[in-house]
Amino acid sequence: MNKTIRRASVFSLLLVLALLIRATWVQFYDGQALADDTDNRRNAIELYSAPLGNIIVAGEAITGSARTTGGDLAYKRTYEDGALYAAVTGYSSQVYGATQLEGIYQDVLDGTDTRLKTVMDTVTDKRADPGDVVTTIDPDVQRAAYEALGDKKGAAVVIDPASGRILAVVSTPSYDPDEITTDNPDVWKQLTGAEDKPMTNRALRQPLPPGSTFKLVVAAAALEDGLYSSVDERTDSPDPYDLPLSSDQLTNQNPSAPCENATIRVALQYSCNNVFGKMAVDLGQDKVREMAERFGFNDTEQDVPVRAYESVYPQDMDEPQTALSGIGQFDVTATPLQIAMVSATIANGGELVSPHMVSRITDSDGDTLENYDDSTSTERIMSSSTAEQLESAMQTVVEDGTGSNAQIPGATVGGKTGTAQHGENNSQTPYAWFTSYAKSDTNGKEVAVAVVVEQSDAARSEVSGNGLAAPVAKAAMEAALAD
Repeated sequence: MNKTIRRASVFSLLLVLALLIRATWVQFYDGQALADDTDNRRNAIELYSAPLGNIIVAGEAITGSARTTGGDLAYKRTYEDGALYAAVTGYSSQVYGATQLEGIYQDVLDGTDTRLKTVMDTVTDKRADPGDVVTTIDPDVQRAAYEALGDKKGAAVVIDPASGRILAVVSTPSYDPDEITTDNPDVWKQLTGAEDKPMTNRALRQPLPPGSTFKLVVAAAALEDGLYSSVDERTDSPDPYDLPLSSDQLTNQNPSAPCENATIRVALQYSCNNVFGKMAVDLGQDKVREMAERFGFNDTEQDVPVRAYESVYPQDMDEPQTALSGIGQFDVTATPLQIAMVSATIANGGELVSPHMVSRITDSDGDTLENYDDSTSTERIMSSSTAEQLESAMQTVVEDGTGSNAQIPGATVGGKTGTAQHGENNSQTPYAWFTSYAKSDTNGKEVAVAVVVEQSDAARSEVSGNGLAAPVAKAAMEAALAD
């Protein structure tokens, strides 16, 4: 063999070796990345090659799968009452991906979760039959809150205080996930570009200033710290309250309300800003923050299992800012979930049971793979004595205060209204809040609720927590307490 042929042979052998090395690298090292690439069409083909498992509410599937005609995707996702449950399910789309429960439990719903595989599935490498996601949502409570919100822009969260089970998650305006399960660019553009942001889950993922609902947190801090020993002890609270280091004053919505040196009970009853602004300053921001964080503020990993946005009690405030934080303003923000957790804790004797909206996940035969009802955590946030006193004061708010629209015959109801400033110098329509708990006098059921109304057709002068949000809370509580 001459020198030229030898060199050509060696070169060709090196090329073959390089090709084998590259093929091995792609198959064993880059293969998973290529398989997981969102632009890999084979993933969508595999995902929609068979019906998906379902999301279950009260034993009934609120999702489904339908056979498609034409194309390489055999099935598409379908939804029952899509707009009613969109804040719970999210969406699963051939084009736009998956969100919320659809995204979190995609491996269960598409059969790729390894816990679903039978021995035969493992031997044949067949995709397992899909599992289901069983929620804690009560359809009657969900519908009651959704219909009560109507065409208002807002949200509601309803919790069973004793178990942490979330009975309703409502966000309005809503959208129908059915409209985007396949390629629908016009609808997608309309939904993502809408000023009212219907695809935003306002219940879990839009923190807003909580206004006077935050006064419950400050009151809890004052009682736990010993600043005041009882909700009926008179406070040291001039009316109006001169903000420290400032020429501004903290006044009250109702100038004739008996807010000067009012007790915590009376201050909650009339929502006295002067009392809670000064109380926050007297406690100091660190003590107020400590109590807020016990409830869940400043928690960046609040999963239910959908991750809720962080509710914030700010750091490094001066005294005027601390006073404003005491009435749920300045840079304090909260989701309806967070405010519902405050009322749930008070109603549950000072203990917070971790809220969750998935009860369990099951295989195709209905056998439980994971039970979330059995794995909840319970944390004591305040003493039972403090919780009992705040319960009593919240009852006064509903029975003879600013929350009268939440009264329910045959039930003990406690609540707190809130009206939070919106926009620079409160130039936009204020946010209307209401949070409450209710306990049936006959069947032992109990429930906690938080409602926020961001926008409605009410005149600005008529915007209040009692006028707009309390009726929504009442509707949800009545549904939850019904036999």
